[in-house]
Amino acid sequence: MHDIDHAADNTREEKINDAFVRVAGTLVADYDIVDLLSTLVHTCTQLLDVQAGGILLADGTGVLELVASTSEEAEIVEVMIVAAGAGPCIDCYSTGAVVSIPNIDTDAGQWPRFRRSALEQGFRSAHATPLRLHGEVIGAMNLLGTVTGALSDRDAQLAQALADVATVGILHERSFRQPEVVAAQLHLALDTRILIEQAKGVLAHVLSCTMTEAFDALRDYARAHETTLRAAAEGVVNRSISVEALAGQRG
Repeated sequence: MHDIDHAADNTREEKINDAFVRVAGTLVADYDIVDLLSTLVHTCTQLLDVQAGGILLADGTGVLELVASTSEEAEIVEVMIVAAGAGPCIDCYSTGAVVSIPNIDTDAGQWPRFRRSALEQGFRSAHATPLRLHGEVIGAMNLLGTVTGALSDRDAQLAQALADVATVGILHERSFRQPEVVAAQLHLALDTRILIEQAKGVLAHVLSCTMTEAFDALRDYARAHETTLRAAAEGVVNRSISVEALAGQRG
């Protein structure tokens, strides 16, 4: 039994190492913020065996906005947005501390709308981790599970470590002490998300696909053409990139 556990630990260790390599690999000069955050949240859900996740960043007024999610479908996005307005994410962002909800049914009474929305989508537990660097909190990562129970200490530490990597990527640690740089980086991420939402709507309508499939088509196109998600979305919106080009990318 010990050997089996040891083998499982080795496999998990390999996955964790691979996750950090993949996330770190996006931290290049012209990296794509939304792609980085999307990679991060997908990695977290896979490693921590939770079923959904989202990254939320604060705008200039302190309102949390969803920037990356494991699902682009409206029902899941709604749960994330509700959590940002009156739920674990806003508390996590406000306090800079982890907010763990082992049982949404019994432990989320102070957030009735979040509780109702999450339960309706089959989620039973939540874990919100702050995005922070040297006391600067810029957002939160929200993880949702379909079974009750808190993350283990080990898993919670891993979630925080991956969130810290994302924060460094967003802020560029060397320049985070310059408030105008931080503001510009956050504005870019939020503005990029708006463009992506518009492009997703165009693609979903023309290609008769889901919002998640539309997002995947955008990301696949961006990676294949060595451009950013922002540029791909902008191209779809202003029609300089044809929908047919992205449809071909999906194929």
